[in-house]
Amino acid sequence: MQLIITRPEVDALPLKAKLEGLGHTAHLAPLLKIVPRPDVYIPPLAYQLACATSANALKSIHLGDEIKKIPLLAVGPQSLSVARQVGFKDCQAHGGDVQGLAAHIAENFDPKNGPILYLSGAETSSNLRALLKASGFAVERVIIYDAIIQTPAEIDKALAKANGILLYSTRSARIWCDLMVKSKLEKQAASPTYYCLSDNVAKILPQPWQKRVAKTPDEAAMLALLD
Repeated sequence: MQLIITRPEVDALPLKAKLEGLGHTAHLAPLLKIVPRPDVYIPPLAYQLACATSANALKSIHLGDEIKKIPLLAVGPQSLSVARQVGFKDCQAHGGDVQGLAAHIAENFDPKNGPILYLSGAETSSNLRALLKASGFAVERVIIYDAIIQTPAEIDKALAKANGILLYSTRSARIWCDLMVKSKLEKQAASPTYYCLSDNVAKILPQPWQKRVAKTPDEAAMLALLD
C-alpha cells in the first residue's frame, strides 16, 4: 500500500520504518515541525503529580532528577514509553485521551495533596488544564515546544499515488483539509482512505471521504487498520 505519513518528521521516521517493514511504501509529508522552546522554566512547587499528553513534551526538554521523581501520568502508550526512556520511574498511562486522563485523575487523586505539573505543547487538542481546574486541582502548565505548520514538498505527486493517509491529531486533520483547498487538490484528496487515530480526528474530514478509525488511540491500533 502507498501511504502518506503526516506526522512531524521526528515521529514519522520510525513509523516509516515500521510501515516499510510491513511491506508498505511510505511517503513523509509532515504537516508540523516540532520546535523546542529555549530556557523552559518549571516552577519548583510540591507537585503531587505530573501529566503529559504528548510524547514530544517529554522528548523536547532535559528534565532534572527532581522532576523525574514525581509520579507521571501519560495519556497513552507512546507518551508512557518516552516517559520511561527519559527516566521517570513511577509512570503509568490512563484514559486514552485528554478527557479520559482528566476523569482518571479526578477519581483517583485529591486536589488537597498539591498542584499538578502539566508538560505540554503550545497547541493541544483539548484543554486538560481547564478540565482539571474544574475538578478543583491547581495546575501548573509548562509549554515545552511549539508545533509549527509547514507545507510538505511535492504533496501533489505523493497524493496521486497514495492509497491511504495517516492522521494522528485533530490539528493535523484541519491542516490537511486546508492544504487540500489551498493546493486545489480536493478531488484527488477524496480518493484515498483516511486512517484516523480517533473519532475526533475523523470528524474533521469531509463527510464523503472514506475513513477508518483506530479501536484505541495508539500506534498499534493504527497499524492494525492496515491489515
